[in-house]
Amino acid sequence: MEKARIGTCSWNFPSWEGLVYENGRKPGTALLAEYARRYDCVEIDRWFWSLGAGGKVRLPERKDAIAYREAVPDDFRFGVKAPNSLTLTHAYRKSKADPLIANPHFLCPSLAKEFIDQIEPLHDVLGPILFQFEYLSKQKMPSRLRFLDSFGEFARQLPSEFDFGLEVRNPSYVDASFFEFLQDLGVAPVLISGYWMASLTDLWAEHSERIRLSNPVIRLMGPDRKRIEEVTASVWNRVVDPHDEELNALARILASLSSVGRQPFLFVNNHYEGSAPLTITRILDRLVDEIEGASTA
Repeated sequence: MEKARIGTCSWNFPSWEGLVYENGRKPGTALLAEYARRYDCVEIDRWFWSLGAGGKVRLPERKDAIAYREAVPDDFRFGVKAPNSLTLTHAYRKSKADPLIANPHFLCPSLAKEFIDQIEPLHDVLGPILFQFEYLSKQKMPSRLRFLDSFGEFARQLPSEFDFGLEVRNPSYVDASFFEFLQDLGVAPVLISGYWMASLTDLWAEHSERIRLSNPVIRLMGPDRKRIEEVTASVWNRVVDPHDEELNALARILASLSSVGRQPFLFVNNHYEGSAPLTITRILDRLVDEIEGASTA
């Protein structure tokens, strides 16, 4: 039975001292090395923020990928968010009154390959590369069909030796045909908790058979990032907004996926409950109970 890989969204949080780190302030990749002694995966978020003014793109430096690789053991895995220069249809606006400016790099296969070349030092510890799209209004994307056609054409040009995942934030995009589309492409569905999307419980109830055909990525993001930041003052060492029922359902989902030989990735954000490490502990406790209960049934 494969077990889920469970980690956090990024790792550089000094307030995890006592939860993950003996000392929360260390130079270079020392925190990552200590993190990797506790967890077997992490999501790299920092390379997502790549699209600058005037359409200028900033890609990762190979030296950073080399440093990350040297900090972790061979059985560790990185989930990597692909640059937003690939997934933004238009540049970010300071105000909704500002005109939309098309992003010339949207779904550009050559830029994707350049990005993958830059992170090549991670090749043997690389988990899924995630393409995260914002909510797409009709102004930005005329239709669901146009989006799927565009992403499908792009995905078919990606290097076949890597694993990829697709995250959308338009609830109406996600139906049975969406999962079938991803299955045909060989791209994993990225299921998120938060950002207007259907709950994990509802998604699983409707689409479990289709989800079980893949190694999905699950991201626990939280329903209200601003409120969590205010409550915690961005000190991420306590649970302030528990989601007990969803964690119970999540444990059942992970156990079910493992029982059919799937290995999902689960990435937990501090904004979900207030402390990603404590949320992971709460998930693992439930997962143990779920697996033990199944074995004695």
